[in-house]
Amino acid sequence: MQRINVVGSSGSGKSTFAKRLSSALEIPHIEMDRLYWKPYWQESNDEEFIDKLRTLLSQESWVLDGNYSRTAPVKWQRADTVIWLDYSFTRTLYQALKRAFIRCYTKQELWGKEGTFETFRRSFFSKDSVVLWMITNHATIRERYLQAFEQQAYPNINFVQLKSPKEAEAFLRQASLNGQC
Repeated sequence: MQRINVVGSSGSGKSTFAKRLSSALEIPHIEMDRLYWKPYWQESNDEEFIDKLRTLLSQESWVLDGNYSRTAPVKWQRADTVIWLDYSFTRTLYQALKRAFIRCYTKQELWGKEGTFETFRRSFFSKDSVVLWMITNHATIRERYLQAFEQQAYPNINFVQLKSPKEAEAFLRQASLNGQC
């Protein structure tokens, strides 16, 4: 396991899991949201986003967190492992709500980008709400990854499905013990 993509619904804990896995394996962590978002919630266009991604994925090893389905052909071309945090809707909703409340309260700038912080309005009362996105897309994302795992369109990839935080913790413990999985 040297080139890993951690995927899952918004709020599933991809970034947290990926940071911990990268630390356990002592390989770089790449956060797709950091690559995509510019200051003040401005979005990167696909060309610049994918160029940044390609550059970072040219490294020998990495733990990448994020979905961005349009990037699958780029990121999965070199990936050897995809870890899917496939938590229940209820668990993921709880985590998304908790994260949104904490971010709104702390006003922490995200990804080191000026003006990218959560507000109650953005998090709960706008079309850009990550909580709303999670609620409306959890099933779709789950179906997409079920199909990807079953179709084996990427024979170079070992697909790992973790269905609970308990399974994720066990996986991370094993990675820490072995320095690999």
